[in-house]
Amino acid sequence: MILKLNFNRAFVFLRILGFAYINQVHSQVSIKGQVVNTYDEPAIFINVYIENLSSQIIKTTTTNENGRFFISKIPSGNYKINFTGIGYKKKSKIIFLEKINEEFSLVIRLEDEVINLNEVIIHAERPISIKKDTINFKTKFFINGTEQTVEDLLQKIPGLQIDNNGTIKVGNQEIEKLMVDGDDLFERGYKILSKNMPAYPIEEVEILKNYSNNRLLNGVEESDKVALNLKLNEKSKRIWFGNFETGLSNGQFYQLKGNLMNFGKKNKYHFFTNLNTIGYDATGDIENLIRPFRINEPASIGDNQSVNSILSLSPNQLNFKQSRTNFNNVELVSLNAIFNPTEKLKIKTLGFFNADETAFFRNSIDVVDVNGTNFTNTEDYKLRNTKRITFGKLDIIYNMSKTKMLEATTKYNNGEFNDSSNLVFNSNSTIENLQYKNTLFDQKISYTNKFKDKKVFLLTGRFIDEQTPQNYRLNQFFYQNLFPDSENANNVKQLSKNQMQFAGINAHLLDRKENGNLLELQLGNEYRKDQLSTTFSLLENETLLVQPNGYQNGANYQVNDLYFKSKYRLKVKNLGLTGKLNFHQLFNQLKDNQISSNQNPFFINPSIGLDWKINDKNKIMTSYSYNTTNAKILDVYSNFVLTGFRSFSKGTGSFNQLDASSLVFNHQLGNWSDRFFANTFIIYNKNHDFFSTNTIIEQNFAQSQKILIKDREFININSKLDYYFKFISSNLKLDLGYTQSEFKNIVNSSDFREVTSKNYNYGLELRSGFKGIFNYHIGTKWMNTEIQTTVENSFTDNVSFLDLSFVINKKLDVQLQSERYYFGNLQTENTYFFLDFEAQYKLIENKLNLGLSGSNLFNTQRFRNFAVSDIGTATTQYRLLPRFVLLKMEYRF
Repeated sequence: MILKLNFNRAFVFLRILGFAYINQVHSQVSIKGQVVNTYDEPAIFINVYIENLSSQIIKTTTTNENGRFFISKIPSGNYKINFTGIGYKKKSKIIFLEKINEEFSLVIRLEDEVINLNEVIIHAERPISIKKDTINFKTKFFINGTEQTVEDLLQKIPGLQIDNNGTIKVGNQEIEKLMVDGDDLFERGYKILSKNMPAYPIEEVEILKNYSNNRLLNGVEESDKVALNLKLNEKSKRIWFGNFETGLSNGQFYQLKGNLMNFGKKNKYHFFTNLNTIGYDATGDIENLIRPFRINEPASIGDNQSVNSILSLSPNQLNFKQSRTNFNNVELVSLNAIFNPTEKLKIKTLGFFNADETAFFRNSIDVVDVNGTNFTNTEDYKLRNTKRITFGKLDIIYNMSKTKMLEATTKYNNGEFNDSSNLVFNSNSTIENLQYKNTLFDQKISYTNKFKDKKVFLLTGRFIDEQTPQNYRLNQFFYQNLFPDSENANNVKQLSKNQMQFAGINAHLLDRKENGNLLELQLGNEYRKDQLSTTFSLLENETLLVQPNGYQNGANYQVNDLYFKSKYRLKVKNLGLTGKLNFHQLFNQLKDNQISSNQNPFFINPSIGLDWKINDKNKIMTSYSYNTTNAKILDVYSNFVLTGFRSFSKGTGSFNQLDASSLVFNHQLGNWSDRFFANTFIIYNKNHDFFSTNTIIEQNFAQSQKILIKDREFININSKLDYYFKFISSNLKLDLGYTQSEFKNIVNSSDFREVTSKNYNYGLELRSGFKGIFNYHIGTKWMNTEIQTTVENSFTDNVSFLDLSFVINKKLDVQLQSERYYFGNLQTENTYFFLDFEAQYKLIENKLNLGLSGSNLFNTQRFRNFAVSDIGTATTQYRLLPRFVLLKMEYRF
């Protein structure tokens, strides 16, 4: 738990230092003593203060648990020392301090004071309160007025972690959802709420441990999930209120956002919009809103089902703040409501529209050196993406009784994307264009019956239909060596269709025994049908020349999984033992280019887990599992597909099941709210079978075919430590990590290559929790990467930051954020500095705020980084958003 430094104490401390300095050449005297009551018992927590003869307070202290006190470094002179405490009469004594470096000793006896009081009710408000599995934080004790969004507010709550992408964690565990007054709209897509909702209406933040998404599973399921609940202040309930904020620059940059809300007891409304060109991501990971994914969650059937696109022109994720390279023009509107027509019926509606135009710029030099093949490719890449996403969701919850509930969720998503790139590849001007759509319909119905106090039956059904057709054009022909007979070709195109239908039903019984043991049984059937068709064409201008054999696909892949799952958790005191046995009977059917085949494999997936609560501060969890997974559609198609302007890929053309073993170890020392907290994870995976690639690489193209190989290993070790230093009111975090993976592949040869990849990261950060004018947040992180094949390549990067916060007074605050990036293996231009600032002035309290914000004040135009792989190295230069300053105004109503 992070404690706040009282500014008044800091001020007194500075005064004491000042007096010490001034009086170094004068006499200094110390006073010690003990205060007792009329029974000669120690009088504790008695206020002791010294005044000069002008009634000016010189020094103060209080008595400890033994009634003793000590005051040092008092200048010589005449003083009055006073003793006051509740239930005692005040006592004063005149003292004469004349001798140099003398120590005076006093014994003071206080008389009892009888006070006749009428009825008195004392309300002691605590910043943090704990009740069972709920931890409540009063926000006024942790904020300083600089918070604008809910995300800003949550960064001030002890124990909560918010990363650069907006992911919220309690300790090291991501939250399940973010609710407002107990109601949730966005599920795992909570970032759209935390990034847009204003902070000022929030009075309390609740952390809900052992959380269950289904109210009838409380106390029955074995849940370690956590959720957050935002509780509003009374003046923000049952009325329409909101805010509007605008930010304008003298250039192309602007930001407009607004919220309109009404949170009543029966109905709740939250409408918001965000328009900006400053690189701000207003949605977070939108996939978590459209397709929330939960692991081992009751009634979560179908969460892992989606269509994977074959080809994408999206930029790669960088180890760099995304907003600095995100040339965007986003328009976001979200309309959300919760209705309670009756006590038993709740209806949630969510409407979401997001339009965005983004640009991305990079230059790269790729050096390939593998098995005697050596060449260098240069790219000058300009990418422009345009998207329009419309998403709607309807949730209906009908509480049939206190023990029965029916839930229905309907989703519809329609996305239209138009991506184009202007690429100069090895001095050849190249234009790419990719148009595609995504259409999703998702219907889920779940029935819950708590037929006994600790016994629950769930029945869930789900249907999903999703399709993503793509149309790709490339105005160059780089594949003369692949198609020597098509010498007149000068451009290519590929049409593809990827459609998936899923239907599943699951019956789930949870039986919590009287001794605390838990039995779970599941019986279900899941059916998935994939249709993948691709048409690759070589053209001369607009004239079709040929659709080459081996580059067309028409695959129809059906998988029916009939399963029975069992789980038993045995609890003996502080020891828990969990065993699982999952039985799967699969019925696979593949029709690939008019050739049909069938397969009916049967397999068992066992696992065992142990958790041991040694004491309240020491916990261990470990588990072992053996899993068999079935190949997916993108693993089994038989001919080549164009997956990039110079890359082709194809599957195995056959059925496959992959076996893997996994071992997990977790040790937790302390709790996330303690002064010291450490959490260590070790994950070891061994893939007994895995898909690798047999690749032919030439300067103008690369062809990869999936192959099945035995034995691949992966290990990940991560340790995080938190420690609160009380004497400087600051929290220290250490983050240590190591990852090693070993795999095999074939590149331009018939022999297997063994590839070892190692990654090290180590970092620390220190964040203050002062209550006064100033706070800081400083940190650094080092990342080292090594790739070993027949040769070894490595590089080391570093990211450091320093954030400063100044609350000048109740009206004015200033925030400064600075960053330093260092990219290893670059001889020049390997270090970059950035400085941002934010200033806010409250012109009319709780009504009108003026602000000024600036980004990239050093006006860094570009940055370069270095990367290694098992086939070579790459040096890439990225273009950054230029310096801009926004004049902002926020109006609350």
